[in-house]
Amino acid sequence: MKAGTDLAQIASLVGDPARANMLAALMGGAALTASELALEAGVTLPTASAHLSKLTGGGLLRMARQGRHRYYALADHQVAGMLESIMGVAATLGPKKVLPGPRDNAMREARICYDHLAGEMGVAMFDAFAARGLLAVNGSEIALTESGCGFFEDFGLDLAAMRGKRRPICRACLDWSVRRSHLAGSLGAALLDRFVALNWVRREKDSRIIRFTPPGRRSFALMLRD
Repeated sequence: MKAGTDLAQIASLVGDPARANMLAALMGGAALTASELALEAGVTLPTASAHLSKLTGGGLLRMARQGRHRYYALADHQVAGMLESIMGVAATLGPKKVLPGPRDNAMREARICYDHLAGEMGVAMFDAFAARGLLAVNGSEIALTESGCGFFEDFGLDLAAMRGKRRPICRACLDWSVRRSHLAGSLGAALLDRFVALNWVRREKDSRIIRFTPPGRRSFALMLRD
């Protein structure tokens, strides 16, 4: 038998229920302490520390010290994209709820996926930008068009700064609830930051749910149509 592959190693790290709960909690983009992650996973602090050591050693998490505390976060956007894709498979193949609750509906409408907008609103935005020719979509390849550059710069985004980063400006991320793509990459992150600055959206406390303000919902709809 061949030696274990990287896929098997990653799968074993994500596959443990406690570690999966920790990773899901970090999909909100915020760094959390070991104590906070222990609560999310429903395990003791020593057990959580052992799990976190494995996740950090496996390259899925990064750790930073601040004072007496250690804060853990997803290693990068690629890890977040992998987890969102796995959530999509789980939502498709896993057991279905007979009656989804209001928080389920809110998560499906709009939520944060690491640092960008996901859910129905995120997918609608991606589709509208592609339909208007602001993004050129060729399979999995996403690129800004000339008109897209002008639009996003007029919207207050610094495209020059994005081009100076190693992270792709545009990337499609498979949405676990809609099962279609939403916009990730530097552009997706910058757009969500801009929505927050304009008070179009607010992050629900201790949740990945994004709530649109009434004026923000109207402005967002106009942005997609213009």
